[in-house]
Amino acid sequence: MTGKPLHPRAQRTYRALIDAGLELLADSPIDALAIDEIVARAGVAKGSFFNHFADKSAFGEAIGAEIRAELEERIGTANADIADPIGRLAGGMRTGLGFALDEPRKTAIMLRNASNSTLRDQPLNAGVAADMNAAFATGRLRAEARESGVRFWLGLCQVLMANAIERRIDRAEGARRLAEMLVLGLTGLGLSTEDAAAYASSSAGLLLTRA
Repeated sequence: MTGKPLHPRAQRTYRALIDAGLELLADSPIDALAIDEIVARAGVAKGSFFNHFADKSAFGEAIGAEIRAELEERIGTANADIADPIGRLAGGMRTGLGFALDEPRKTAIMLRNASNSTLRDQPLNAGVAADMNAAFATGRLRAEARESGVRFWLGLCQVLMANAIERRIDRAEGARRLAEMLVLGLTGLGLSTEDAAAYASSSAGLLLTRA
């Protein structure tokens, strides 16, 4: 789809296709879906699909990007009052796990259709990249975090979210796993065990008390 604004009718068609994908992809990978099945669920003509998407892969990527944008908005809200960049990194992991617990179907779709999701210059990774840069500037992170910190952190977050939906854990278990992942992740970035444990304890408590 181009970056040009869509006419209302085209926007309705696009939305119908995306909504159909959100329903279908929760149970099947994109390769298992036929375009005929997608357009039938959306209630639109087959030609309309190709007006918006080059192929099924592009369709899956668009849906994954939409869910990631929703998650990024949640992270932005959760971190709105947090100035400490390391606290913001911890807040992002906490919010990602909370999203997985609240929205397991969307999370499964996002993780299956996450093309270029670990690239530092991917627009949807701008927030974590900025926080990592700011955290590195504090002098508290190890040298390797300058180039590989974003990939490292995104990998931890994605694995934690995937594990949450695969194991169907509850919030209490999620808080325990979040605390452990934060200690491992933050010490991996260069923080002391004591400092990492403090961030982990705070974030785990927030997961239990906030929606």
